Amino acid sequence: MLEVGDPERLGSIRRAVSYCGLCSAYRESAGKEQRGPISKKRNKHLQTTLIEAAKIAPLWNTQLAALHAKELERGNRNRATLAVARKMIAYMLAVDKRKADFATLPETKVA
Repeated sequence: MLEVGDPERLGSIRRAVSYCGLCSAYRESAGKEQRGPISKKRNKHLQTTLIEAAKIAPLWNTQLAALHAKELERGNRNRATLAVARKMIAYMLAVDKRKADFATLPETKVA
């Protein structure tokens, strides 16, 4: 998070995701919306690091694994990786704003 600096300046998770380059390019004209590939207006170092971390994060965190599996059901591995990277940004901002250690939710067993 050193690349981001003060997390308060980003304000929201949506702005942080955009800063890290994990949102799609978006154009609108005459009421028509066009969504493109990942935006090129980004912090290249953060984007690369987060994507690579998101590829292995589901192996270590059950919440991220569940999100990855849910997105994989839709059929696109790259979109699943992006969803995990976005969730990781949300986790990092929450930890940084609260000035607390990261703790996962306890496992719940379904009978």
